[in-house]
Amino acid sequence: MTTSPSPRSPRMPRRSALRALAVAATVVASTLPAWNATASETASADRAVITAEQPTHTLTIHHIGRDGRASQFYKTVLTEFAGEGERHGFEPEGDTGTTTVRLPQGRYLLASMVWSGRSEEGTDWVVQPRLDLDRDLSVTVDARTTKLVDVRPPDSTADFRLGNMGLSAEYDGVVRETNMAIATPTLRVAHLGPAAEAGSVKTWYDAYWATKQHSYALGNVVTGDRALTGLYRRPAAKELGEIRIRGAARPGTEGTSVLDVTPSDDLSTAYPLPVPAPGTTSLLVEPARGPYDIGYTTPRDEEGQGGTTYEAKRVATRPGHTTTRTFNNAVFGPSLTGGSGVTRDGDRLTVDVPLLTDGEGHVPSTPEYDAARVTLYRDGKRVRTVTGEPGQATFDVPADRATYRVTATARRTGLPGAATTVTTSWTFASQRTGGATRVPVSAVRFTPALDLTGAAPAGTALRVPVAVQGAAEGHTRALDVAYSVNGGTTWQRTAVVRGVATIPAQRSGTSVSLRAKLTDTAGNTLTQTAIGASRTR
Repeated sequence: MTTSPSPRSPRMPRRSALRALAVAATVVASTLPAWNATASETASADRAVITAEQPTHTLTIHHIGRDGRASQFYKTVLTEFAGEGERHGFEPEGDTGTTTVRLPQGRYLLASMVWSGRSEEGTDWVVQPRLDLDRDLSVTVDARTTKLVDVRPPDSTADFRLGNMGLSAEYDGVVRETNMAIATPTLRVAHLGPAAEAGSVKTWYDAYWATKQHSYALGNVVTGDRALTGLYRRPAAKELGEIRIRGAARPGTEGTSVLDVTPSDDLSTAYPLPVPAPGTTSLLVEPARGPYDIGYTTPRDEEGQGGTTYEAKRVATRPGHTTTRTFNNAVFGPSLTGGSGVTRDGDRLTVDVPLLTDGEGHVPSTPEYDAARVTLYRDGKRVRTVTGEPGQATFDVPADRATYRVTATARRTGLPGAATTVTTSWTFASQRTGGATRVPVSAVRFTPALDLTGAAPAGTALRVPVAVQGAAEGHTRALDVAYSVNGGTTWQRTAVVRGVATIPAQRSGTSVSLRAKLTDTAGNTLTQTAIGASRTR
């Protein structure tokens, strides 16, 4: 079986890779399916690993096509429930359609793809969730038992883009999974063998369709004691919810971004969707499928280089409701979510703070920057400066208690309205610890409403919501916010009233910088500056 190159996928975020993309199958051209491999597979029957202590039995698998003849096109995988879940994979070695193998006694999950070689006929997927190999057995995978998976959106003009069928089976507390991706809406499926335990089999199918206006993610989950034999569903428009994706781009950086969508809770295949940047796209989903993980990759250059990936996990909606996510927009700055912060472990101080998190709090996998440094001061004296990735550094420090200041800076050019310089400076006291201990640092998030080029209307006062993260959240003694319209040369203070700072109206083309100074109730301080945080148009 030949495959075409996989669709372009974005680089994974540094702190938490998009789970589904790590295990996603490659979608192939024509109608041949792609198999998901989450563990090693043997290439043929005679490579099954058997130890002398294990009872073994002979398993014979016959593969029959829709024409009733022995199939010359199949791939079958058996996954053990015992041990590490070893997988044994079998493909044709002749024209008999039969594979014979000797395997250890136990329970297996069998999943088999059968196809004719003719694209118009599609693929048959036969799954036996419960194969108890306690004696010599003969199993027949018969494509004539399958029924069509027919799941379509309410818009008849939509075109099919991608499908994924997955199944998990549980036995004695052990769960094994299998899935496959298809490129055409011609998948047929069937259950094989005896029923498994009640509620132990979970099957899901995800179908992605698209029109010129929006895409559909139609997801179905069925739980019982058997694999599916066919599936028919026609969700009505009122049953769908909307996930709206807004992608920002600064002037001069327009292009096409890539959106990757996958269900959060099951092994599945990511749906790659091109999105104009700046621009908005709409994904209509079946809310009962559960939340989705979304990866957003900014435009790359003509050679396919560059681009940075943001991710939003567990994005959910409900029927008739719209959930909106905005990626790569101002105000960019530090954030202290997802385990980020400063840590002291013994005599080692580690700084791990993303300085260029976008306005909605998404952390970039590979942030755009020209230079970055982190400098450590101890009792007012500079210890060392580390250059490299923004907000990342490790320092070895003396054991005794001292007052420290950590200053982290990221600089980038050619990105108006995207924070050309972000600087964060923390002060705190610290001494040797007996293990990894969080250092009390904070961050301030500015979240004004801006268009998809990071701009606000000229001639109108700008409301800037202000939120505190980290040690000072709920423990703030003092917070001062200021703005600058001359690149930080001079600053004007603005009061924060009920969590909102207001910047007076500015003329068109003004670059607005923001600064926060904070002291928490324990005396730790923060000074945070974003030069060119936003602009007016």
